[in-house]
Amino acid sequence: MSEALKIGVIGLGKMGLIRARELAKRSDARVVCGFDPHPAAFAAEFPDVALLPDAEAVIAADIDAIFVATPNAYTPAAVIGALNAGRHVFCEKPPGRTLQDIRDIIAAEQRNPGLKLKFGFNHRYHAGIMEAKRIVDSGRLGRVLWLRGIYGKSGGHGFEDEWRSSKEVVGAGILLDQGIHMLDLFRHFCGDFPDVKSMVTAAYWDTGVEDNAFALLRSTEGRIAMLHSSSTQWKHRFNLEVFMSDGYLIVNGILSSTRSYGDETISVARRRFEPGFPAGKPNEEIIYFDHDPSWELEVEGFLENVLEDTPVDMGTSEQALKAMELVFAIYENDAEFLKGPSAPWGLTQPQKD
Repeated sequence: MSEALKIGVIGLGKMGLIRARELAKRSDARVVCGFDPHPAAFAAEFPDVALLPDAEAVIAADIDAIFVATPNAYTPAAVIGALNAGRHVFCEKPPGRTLQDIRDIIAAEQRNPGLKLKFGFNHRYHAGIMEAKRIVDSGRLGRVLWLRGIYGKSGGHGFEDEWRSSKEVVGAGILLDQGIHMLDLFRHFCGDFPDVKSMVTAAYWDTGVEDNAFALLRSTEGRIAMLHSSSTQWKHRFNLEVFMSDGYLIVNGILSSTRSYGDETISVARRRFEPGFPAGKPNEEIIYFDHDPSWELEVEGFLENVLEDTPVDMGTSEQALKAMELVFAIYENDAEFLKGPSAPWGLTQPQKD
């Protein structure tokens, strides 16, 4: 095998650590340098990784690829700088604060067609989601009729002071931060959703960004998806329902580092219309997943794209753009929300940087 890929990491917080841990398990890549304004925790775990003074120094280092795990405001410059310097890029979602951010990234990608760019839409790699996609694609339960997704978390002590609650840093609230995952999954199962109806609100948290988004989406084929994205879901919850012509499947819970979303399961059932069978009570099969392969599979896929020069198929820039377009269509559909102080960064004020 050829020499291991040399990797730089910009952003050494929670996600940078997760990615570095996965890379450390591999023989075909190694993290050699990184930057973060607060690198102590990362340095303690990875003492052999060189800590550089800024993101530009990482981009200029003798490396092959860069993992970008920065707050939203800093993401576009890091990704574009890395691509322009000839580095392959893995970038956490979302790809910035505004639609223009992802468009600028795509322009840089197009200027550098020999490089790989992958975004961390990690939920596509969860075991429950992969099993659901396999069942849908098999056709054994017929065609998809509609989707319903709930993804909610609870803020807590200090929530209002986190960087994720700063409009200038993140651009918008829970929909852009977490709901974008569910929107990406809707597209994963049903394609494009050109028709959007929504209501968005800052119901509880005084952070300057939304804490709840409710949306109805209609796909190109006329299938309906319903979304609730919330940071006032006091009990963490992930629930994706896919109802089909011959049955249904429900992914409930999603494995996380804290396990606060509970067990990850998929319930599968075939509809029953037979005479004498009680209506609305089909037999369900429930599958439990006790391992989260998503981080490993996502990193493995990116390294394979780079080492074997294969096209990125999940987490593409087009998928990132489409997910961002849905996020902002939900914001823009609620005219009352746009009039208020919690409307997103790019829709309320000129860019400052």
